[in-house]
Amino acid sequence: MDKYSGQKRAAQYFYPLVDPFSQQIMQTGDGHQIYVEQCGNPDGVPVVVLHGGPGGGCSPVMRRYFDPNKYRVILFDQRGCGRSRPLASTKNNTTWHLLSDIEMIRERLSIDRWIVFGGSWGATLSLIYAQAHPGRTSHIVLRGVFLMTKRELNWFYGGGAGQFWPDAWKRFIEKIPTSEHDDLIGAYHRRLFCGDLRIEMQFGRVWSSWENALASIYSNGNGVEASSEYSRTFARLENHYFINNGFLEFDGQILSQMDRISHIPGFIVQGRYDMICPPKSAWDISKAWPQCDLRLIRNAGHAMSEPGITSELVKIMDQICED
Repeated sequence: MDKYSGQKRAAQYFYPLVDPFSQQIMQTGDGHQIYVEQCGNPDGVPVVVLHGGPGGGCSPVMRRYFDPNKYRVILFDQRGCGRSRPLASTKNNTTWHLLSDIEMIRERLSIDRWIVFGGSWGATLSLIYAQAHPGRTSHIVLRGVFLMTKRELNWFYGGGAGQFWPDAWKRFIEKIPTSEHDDLIGAYHRRLFCGDLRIEMQFGRVWSSWENALASIYSNGNGVEASSEYSRTFARLENHYFINNGFLEFDGQILSQMDRISHIPGFIVQGRYDMICPPKSAWDISKAWPQCDLRLIRNAGHAMSEPGITSELVKIMDQICED
């Protein structure tokens, strides 16, 4: 029994927080600077962590799903968010730029193959990356699957989720004229990119609060309000990707290309009551993925911090190490 085994089964189910052994800024060559950190065992099994949003940034908590004795954990802030610069920039910021950044990080860190771990938008990016680079992907671990489809965007920004959360939905739409309610992503886009910092921050807070309010099954409908700068960054980047349909070539692209990764072992941890990314997407992906182990978690929503989701993710990462 190693020194962490007793601690990791604490109420939070996490491994103890460890500090990075490496932090660096990588230049992309097209105007962006990407923050990258590594923690755990420098000689361990490499795993890259893809955060959500787009625009969420990575956090120290994300290190705690992995046994630090066994894993070499690579986290980075995607373009325009977290400690990457320029902040909130959408220039040269598409899904394909992010895939290029992931490969840049892998090559500069001299990693041949790694586990790809991502939740929400991070799950989207994980699947797209693996489909583009199956030879570099040893396993895929997903949480709260989002496939960047019009169906999913219509659910969350077209009133579907609002039928369950009418109080939070009212706060999301009340500052938008009724004449613009048929396209709320577009309505917010006009305000988040209007050039008036005050207005951008105002609508960034409302956009971000709507999503935060629905993240946890324990929510009372009032999202925790982040700082104005974070909210604006998150909202601008997320809206930028959503109004462009994730920069995918066609609706349903990810599901249609699952044959590219059918041989790669994968796991999905999905909250049964996820209001942001309903379980249908996880279900559809699992049925098209012979090597997938889908785990639907009862009494859980979207947030990776929910006890049932956290516990299952830690179990899976422990299992991969033991196989």
